Amino acid sequence: MDKSSKIYVAGHRGLVGSAILKNLQDKGYTNLVTRTHAELDLTDPVAVAVFFAAERPEYVFLAAAKVGGIVANNTYRADFIYENLMIQNNVIHQSYKHGVKKLLFLGSTCIYPKEAPQPMPEDSLLTGPLEYTNEPYAIAKIAGIKLCESYNIQYGTNFISVMPTNLYGPNDNFDLEKSHVLPALIRKIHLGKALEHDDWEAIRKDLNKRPIEGFDGAAPGDAIRSILAKYGVSRMIDGAVQIEIWGSGRPMREFLWSEDMADACVYIMEHRDFNDCVPQGAKEIRNTHLNIGTGEDISIVNLASLIKDVIGFRGTFYFNTEKPDGTMKKLTDPTKLQQLGWKHRVDLTAGVRQLFQWYSND
Repeated sequence: MDKSSKIYVAGHRGLVGSAILKNLQDKGYTNLVTRTHAELDLTDPVAVAVFFAAERPEYVFLAAAKVGGIVANNTYRADFIYENLMIQNNVIHQSYKHGVKKLLFLGSTCIYPKEAPQPMPEDSLLTGPLEYTNEPYAIAKIAGIKLCESYNIQYGTNFISVMPTNLYGPNDNFDLEKSHVLPALIRKIHLGKALEHDDWEAIRKDLNKRPIEGFDGAAPGDAIRSILAKYGVSRMIDGAVQIEIWGSGRPMREFLWSEDMADACVYIMEHRDFNDCVPQGAKEIRNTHLNIGTGEDISIVNLASLIKDVIGFRGTFYFNTEKPDGTMKKLTDPTKLQQLGWKHRVDLTAGVRQLFQWYSND
């Protein structure tokens, strides 16, 4: 890519897309194209075709997706498979139709089987059943990988798929119903600390920025206490504050700072092509996607403790074992990408501190 190349970042307002856009801007790319959802509905094939015909981007980062945590994935199963299939089908197909030089498709490591070997290499794709709670989302992302591979094989396109591990960072989703575990824990523990100090100014400020089920900071105190308790932030009889966390706390999870992920994506687009992802002499072209991860993981209980220390919360945690754990271990094998020349920089403790600072100042 040249600094003046026309680059379309799909999903530029989300956690992934905003980090990619910032990375490109910081590196001096000047011809960047974006559209909000209100301006362009990527599930609409006609609208996407019109956009590509008008803008003619040379490079595409496909970071747009419907995403969420375990609750959202399991509740809105039809929405997750339909919307993600439509978004990626439309953007990938129109990229082919309009001669895009290179496309980067962003998936998720939930594509791997529930019982995949740990750490998970790219070759473990389609070797066993998926985790049920996010199966529709995972199937959509697998379809995206195969769509890129198939267009490359049949039409000679240069479409690369990357599978980031669990991401966190600026512009994360802190909705307590739909967010992933790390931002949800940051918000709940922040609210828990405010509650234990009776800091109603901080609580109301938080709800004004991010209302919970329509309740903002103007709601009566009893209503706020009730909605916080519903989402696991409660003051107990003895006066201590308790945070509920779903599951046993034993599952292991890997986390990657979103700006590291963005740096990996831009590095791949600048320095690598699809053929670099295909083993020499391969008789069948498959599993050409690249994991983006740290190769390091942490239990949910230890993650909660880390965030507790960063925020300064003094209360307790209650692990609700009646709620699902999800996959017990999901650790990527980033060897393939490291061999192509990229490695992460931000460790988890530093990343949590940076994200809490961002959340506090947002």
